[in-house]
Amino acid sequence: MSVPTSSASLYPPGGFGPPKDRRGHAEGSVGLPPGTEVFSADNHISLAHDIFYERFPESLKDRAPRVWYEDGAYQLGRKGRSFLPGDFSHVLMQYDPLDGSGSANLDARIADLRADGIAKELAFPNALLALLFYPDKEIRELSFRVYNAYIAELQEQSGGTFYGVGLINWWDADGARRTLAELKSLGLKTFLLPLSAGKDDEGNVIDYASTAMIPVWDAIEESGVPVSHHIGESPLSSPCEVNSVAVGMMHNVAPFRELFSKYIFSGIIDRHPGLSIGWFEGGVNWVPSAIQDAEHMLASFQHMLDRPVEHDVRHYWDNHMRASFMVDPLGLSLIDHIGRDRVMWSSDYPHNESTFGYSEKSLEAVVQAVGAQDAARIVSGNVAEFLGLS
Repeated sequence: MSVPTSSASLYPPGGFGPPKDRRGHAEGSVGLPPGTEVFSADNHISLAHDIFYERFPESLKDRAPRVWYEDGAYQLGRKGRSFLPGDFSHVLMQYDPLDGSGSANLDARIADLRADGIAKELAFPNALLALLFYPDKEIRELSFRVYNAYIAELQEQSGGTFYGVGLINWWDADGARRTLAELKSLGLKTFLLPLSAGKDDEGNVIDYASTAMIPVWDAIEESGVPVSHHIGESPLSSPCEVNSVAVGMMHNVAPFRELFSKYIFSGIIDRHPGLSIGWFEGGVNWVPSAIQDAEHMLASFQHMLDRPVEHDVRHYWDNHMRASFMVDPLGLSLIDHIGRDRVMWSSDYPHNESTFGYSEKSLEAVVQAVGAQDAARIVSGNVAEFLGLS
């Protein structure tokens, strides 16, 4: 098989970033087996309806987050003040004008994806991430539940082409069980768990690896719902006056190591061997180096650990984790160190860095790297298996 060894085969001079022809260009075969339905493991959808105000009970409407459209982007906030940072809003303005980017036009969204050669998608929320650490936990959970019901309605309307990522209460065990049960009853197949757990009511940082969080992990494992982690939560540690959008994305694109390490070294998976974990939009090239470094740390510090690690590092990746990528020539060159059943292709529609408008080139690169049969798993089968659809 020919393996891309540089980005030259995918990125012509000037790259594929905006301005670009924001429409699908799928024409003919990209080398996948006949009948393969390309399934993007990581797309995004902007909330285009004022669902919290509309669906909150009357007694709580005055506390509801509001959704509105302003200056080319959907905003989320209260009393006319957006919760979104300026840079984030500027990025939203680049793609929210696409007819299919928002939740108001599912037909346009499906048409965009089909024109780009994509049959199915898993869609993460956009601006809703601003509510992940909303200080009013009652309103936070209610907002998540309202969103889950709304996104489940879109999923039902799509006829099996759109799958929405839900949100749960992760900060207390009773709330986790309650929201997970409701999420499952709605037909949602996975949920977004923040990389950072935030703070408790006393202002203390919540540690996913703490014994206090074991009942939450119990609830997640018992639900059987796979966990999804996504980039994009971590602000820069210091201000950046020039080209902060690019600097911020470089910072955000590789955030997984801390939680990856906690799953392995802190006993989260050892205590909960039924967990299934997906890492989204960080590419896959980080995986071999993370595994290698974790193996070295385990060998070097095992005599100092508070509790034994029950398996070799590779076991945790091979049996519990998967990761998604869009354009990752380096990751494809390392595919046999990662596992062909552990990676999931994605478009990231409609983001600036998405493959929308040149997905056929990205898909062709997967076929060239691993061959048609394994490519079908990577661009379709693996994410369906992760979601329990196959």
